[in-house]
Amino acid sequence: MSEREEASVLIERRESVGVIELNRADKFNCLSTGVHDYIESAMDEFESDPAIRSVLVCATGKHFCTGADLDEVRRYRAEDNFGAIIKHGHKVLRRLESSPLPVVAAVQGYCLAGGLELMLACDLVFAADNSQYGDQHAQYGLVPGWGGSQRLPRIVGKRRALDLMFSARWIDAPTALSWGLVNYVVADAELHPQALEYCHTIGRRSRGGLMTMKRLVHDGEPLSLDSALELEVKVADQAMAAPDVDEGLTAFAEKREPDFG
Repeated sequence: MSEREEASVLIERRESVGVIELNRADKFNCLSTGVHDYIESAMDEFESDPAIRSVLVCATGKHFCTGADLDEVRRYRAEDNFGAIIKHGHKVLRRLESSPLPVVAAVQGYCLAGGLELMLACDLVFAADNSQYGDQHAQYGLVPGWGGSQRLPRIVGKRRALDLMFSARWIDAPTALSWGLVNYVVADAELHPQALEYCHTIGRRSRGGLMTMKRLVHDGEPLSLDSALELEVKVADQAMAAPDVDEGLTAFAEKREPDFG
């Protein structure tokens, strides 16, 4: 798919990286059902393309995303159909989270409410040094509806999650890093280049290996440690039969970098 100009989401391929870029800067990149549809269709395409090794979720303008499109929220609520927005958003963010491909977010400026929930569904996060994070739902009498109340405590812990949800306060990038909410903090001007370079690094790894590791982490998380370790033994044993293992071990013996194609 070529880049879609004048669209609410820009979709493109950059070598082994599939890029999903929110493009509603005039509305702080707020999320609508249309935006979610673009994200879902992009994931369909990227997952079916064997050349794609990872996905980068980013945004144009000064801010990553400030949440749901409240005009749409008000319209659906007036029609007594708000549940449709919740279910649709849940499905799309779950698609990001459960995708076999690694999904990396690059976050600048404000990352609030639904934007925070979008970020939480990604596997790794690059944060600009000017980025700020918060859950604004309580400020407007709302509650998280796209997984924030469940994913946030799993990442930062129950007390920190409740603090953010109750107070609607914002935290800065260094705090987000210390909480484990983001992985890397970089200068704003270097955000997209560094996140993209990280994705290109992933692109030199085995696609099958990346997918297997992500599946192991997600499938093992709800299990007891003993059950999760049994799962790892089973999957690791099965993975040894993959062709990429032949290339990896041969490259090691020949003292060169593997070429996983």
